[in-house]
Amino acid sequence: MLPWRARKGERTPPYAVWLSEIMLQQTTVKTVGPYYAKFLAKWPTVEALAQSPLDDVLRAWAGLGYYARARNLHACAIAVVERHGGVFPDDMEALRALPGIGDYTAAAVGSIAFDLPAVPVDGNVERVVTRLFAVEEALPAAKPEIKRLATSLMPESRTGDFAQALMDLGATICTPKKPACALCPWNDKCVARARGDQETYPRKAPKREGRLRRGAAFVVLRADNRVLLRQRPEKGLLGAMTEVPGSDWSHDFDVGSALDAAPKFAKAKWRKLPGEVTHVFTHFPLALTVFVAQVPKTAKAPNGARWAEVAHLRDEALPNVMRKVLAAALD
Repeated sequence: MLPWRARKGERTPPYAVWLSEIMLQQTTVKTVGPYYAKFLAKWPTVEALAQSPLDDVLRAWAGLGYYARARNLHACAIAVVERHGGVFPDDMEALRALPGIGDYTAAAVGSIAFDLPAVPVDGNVERVVTRLFAVEEALPAAKPEIKRLATSLMPESRTGDFAQALMDLGATICTPKKPACALCPWNDKCVARARGDQETYPRKAPKREGRLRRGAAFVVLRADNRVLLRQRPEKGLLGAMTEVPGSDWSHDFDVGSALDAAPKFAKAKWRKLPGEVTHVFTHFPLALTVFVAQVPKTAKAPNGARWAEVAHLRDEALPNVMRKVLAAALD
């Protein structure tokens, strides 16, 4: 677990709980750990995070994925400062009203930081509850019933300790494969264990795979070792992140006319790299054809674009798919 756990008898600071829980959404503790430490070192308080430019936050987030979380993180920090004087509210409704905070994050912050009567239901808790009660309905439709059953287990006091214990139980004992049932405090009450089919829970509906989209990415290298970059629109997929110029991503992409979308430079000769750069988003897979062109150091950036030093690309707010594209082009 992340180092936001308080010492015995102390409550965990709400800022630390909130930051870690936002980062942990659909991301493992192992991946989040270094980012969490970096964010706390750079922005030790919610006020410091709120005062930082969004672009700095996106740069620090780069590589963690699901970039809407970073935008919501920044917006939430601003809201906490503007609406609540820089102090997270100790009220569930007020927490839910903050940007990027849904039922789960509100319950996590409310219970762990303020000991409010709420149970945060993450994937670990879903697994514990569906096995304990043998919930046959498949996810995600089963979520309301799992929430109700988890709440029924909540004690009258120390709800924050209970919430953390329940999440830990799923993470360390009631694991997806080969759960350590002999060590579980509920092993004599677990319906799935009694039947011997623990590993079949939770039930999950068949996952629908999105259709493949294709597109082109244009890497323009200037003679002074700079590359052309631009910022994506603030709203939508990878909002406000940095990218190389490219075409739209579509199901009917025509590579034969891809250069129609390329940035215009006099006498630029485009070279198509062999193969494609592939990436999988939550809702669809993507395959990009990469084109590379060299331009003189006097070349000016088109409107909405800028030149960035290749040596400093690690500091740019580039999503993983763009890092793959640049790696292929600069190899």
